Amino acid sequence: MILRLICHPDTPPRAVSAIEVEITATDWRDALIEYVVHDADMLVVPEPATPTRADGLWQTTCFELFVRPEGAEGYFEFNFSPSSQWAAYSFAAHRTGRQNLEVSVEPHIGAVRTEAGFKLEVDVDFSELANRICTANLTAVIEEADGTKSYWALAHPPGEPNFHDPACFTLELPAARPNQP
Repeated sequence: MILRLICHPDTPPRAVSAIEVEITATDWRDALIEYVVHDADMLVVPEPATPTRADGLWQTTCFELFVRPEGAEGYFEFNFSPSSQWAAYSFAAHRTGRQNLEVSVEPHIGAVRTEAGFKLEVDVDFSELANRICTANLTAVIEEADGTKSYWALAHPPGEPNFHDPACFTLELPAARPNQP
């Protein structure tokens, strides 16, 4: 499934023309998410770093995933930096009760410049969400060389960019279940 992110109307980019995201389930608990940034010549890409948990990744180019289990007020936020650093949080409700989310398998992140632009691939484990229908929001914070920042998501609520807003959770993810003989 390939999805196009929408740039927030108050934060237009200088050069980036589009961001597409493809999600592929690799098995019942694992997914590959591929973000493709088109016209990324001016894209600020953080330097490679040790793949580890880090805070504040969204302050420059960063790709994100928000997931809310069906019927829940709380949700999860995953941040994926082109540096290979990552973050995972749980929230009790809209922007409240943030805690580090313990993950059984750390995300694996790979980034590469391409002829078309820039590609970031993330292999992420969803074992903690197995057997739950969820809604999701795919997002990106894009910084360009001149300091321009644009905010991209599947949907935006009125007002300033707010990836945490329930109105942004528009993608339904089916419950993942192990294959049974």
